[in-house]
Amino acid sequence: MTASPSSSTPDQTPPYGPSDRQRRRPFRFTVQASHLADPESLRPLARRAEDLGAAMLTVADHLDDQLSPVAAMMAAADATTTLRIGSLLFANDFRHPAVLAKEIATIDRLSGGRIEFGLGAGWMATDYQQSGVPLDSPRVRIERMDEALGIISALWSAEPVTHHGTHYRIDGLSCVPLPAQPGGPPIWVGGGGRRVIEVAARRADVVHLNPSLRAGVIDHRAGPSATAEATEQKLAWAKDAAPERFDELEIGVRVHLATVTDDRESIVELFAEVFGLTNDEARRTPHALCGSVDQIVEQLLVQRERFGITTIGISASALDDLAPVIERLSGA
Repeated sequence: MTASPSSSTPDQTPPYGPSDRQRRRPFRFTVQASHLADPESLRPLARRAEDLGAAMLTVADHLDDQLSPVAAMMAAADATTTLRIGSLLFANDFRHPAVLAKEIATIDRLSGGRIEFGLGAGWMATDYQQSGVPLDSPRVRIERMDEALGIISALWSAEPVTHHGTHYRIDGLSCVPLPAQPGGPPIWVGGGGRRVIEVAARRADVVHLNPSLRAGVIDHRAGPSATAEATEQKLAWAKDAAPERFDELEIGVRVHLATVTDDRESIVELFAEVFGLTNDEARRTPHALCGSVDQIVEQLLVQRERFGITTIGISASALDDLAPVIERLSGA
């Protein structure tokens, strides 16, 4: 018998208070298609995700051994009929916002309005080092992303856009074609630092939580920002930044470890060691799901009650393992 959300203990009542709407929002599972063995495996993966009840397939935006996101999104959309397709996340520094707005509007039209648009400030150091794209400070990159989001949203509004800002200049530009979804696809902004969380709260429809990756790699330095308490702090930042719209925000999380196992404690110990956490912190982080199907279902229900998290981003390699969880909770 799985625990209901009411099984949360008193110390799990968060200070920021997720709204009743956030706690009632149905679960959505998204599958991240990163580091596929070969490009041709994308279409079968998208069809399997759709068949298993996942809500969306997402692609990353890196310059290493991953697919180019715009082409991959269109291919996945073309291979499916109901699956939504998203970016987790476009790196803002790689494209001008006017170009990206047109690309996303076009594939939204061609997919029948199934696109969700995620934008980030860029984080992976090797992308910048190997390509020669300047790696500015996080503050500058986030400010530039914030400005780009304003331009993209304006271009999707059907009115000509003139914008003279710190990083971009637009003079009387219209977006043609417009997206199929009025006003444009849902916007995701993800990250783990205060500035990017505040932008997400003001600009996005989905605040997608991740550990802080300020170091430019995923290692033990991300651990302190992956705890349950750090998650509460991120959501408090979001509510402080946009209190008037916080209750309407969809809260998502990137899960970096997801496995069904009868030996939960061994996996918890390994995750704790890699990310520099205590075993208790690793057991309670929303960025890892491990245990029996019943234990994972219970964890997700408790997290929805405590944090309002309902959008669960897993890696493609975890899709088959978590299929029973998706079947039980998707849309619930």
